[in-house]
Amino acid sequence: MNTRLAAAAATAAALSLALTACSNSDDATDASAAGAGSAVTVSHIHGLGLDPSDQRLYVATHEGVYTPDAQGRPTLVGGNRDDFMGFTVAGSKTFFASGHPSAGSDGPGNKGLIKSTDAGRSWKSLSLSGESDFHALDYVHDTVYGYDSTSGRLRTSKDGITWKDAAALEALDIAVSPRDPGLVLATTADGVARSTDGGRTFAAGGDPVMAFLSWPAEEALYGIDTAAWLHRSADGGTTWKRLTTVPGGQPQALTAVGAEHVLAATQTGVYESKDGGRSFAKRLDVESSGGH
Repeated sequence: MNTRLAAAAATAAALSLALTACSNSDDATDASAAGAGSAVTVSHIHGLGLDPSDQRLYVATHEGVYTPDAQGRPTLVGGNRDDFMGFTVAGSKTFFASGHPSAGSDGPGNKGLIKSTDAGRSWKSLSLSGESDFHALDYVHDTVYGYDSTSGRLRTSKDGITWKDAAALEALDIAVSPRDPGLVLATTADGVARSTDGGRTFAAGGDPVMAFLSWPAEEALYGIDTAAWLHRSADGGTTWKRLTTVPGGQPQALTAVGAEHVLAATQTGVYESKDGGRSFAKRLDVESSGGH
């Protein structure tokens, strides 16, 4: 099998896991809760972000949103152990998310779009409760862009309440140009698919095959493949430069918060680069001893 076919197969497997992961969320939550008295275990990371007001790291997982303590150990935010499948930081202490309630909680199985204005300590339902499960969220150009796994469509909203449906595709992640609201990229098993009309239509995916994307600045589009190689494009994905391997195995999430500032989650932790992806240091252990 050649390199591209192997990458496509790995991305297809990741897509399949992402689309079926919800069915295992209750088991993961129960396991985490059972061990909470003796250890903090963070697994199944789906989103990363830094609060711009204080640069605090937030990590969205199957078992709630976590932030590191002074020793880099994960601390649960707000006591909420819901399954956060989609997550993005929209501004100071302002987050958008989607997912499912924790085991034994009331409410519909799909949370639709929810919002926090106190850095994840509490959440308010905005729309699509019981209907949509966003596995990828991006907030740019004062617009929420979401990939809805229940319908397989890209959806957009200016207010988080009223939505426009766009193209249907099987994707793992999305990224929107910071300059052009109509330019949307999506990671698929065939490679990075491109839309120039705000997601209404997508051209077929092409090389390279990526798992996750993040686009913080016009000249700095980042992608990570299933082997955890980080790539950067200065021309919106037309050409790519391979940078380095992020430590820790298979990637779980990628967020670039600036042209040179990158966060990546892998199987062993959350890693941070402040030199444009040339080197990484661990910010958060995926497994850590100690209580909340």
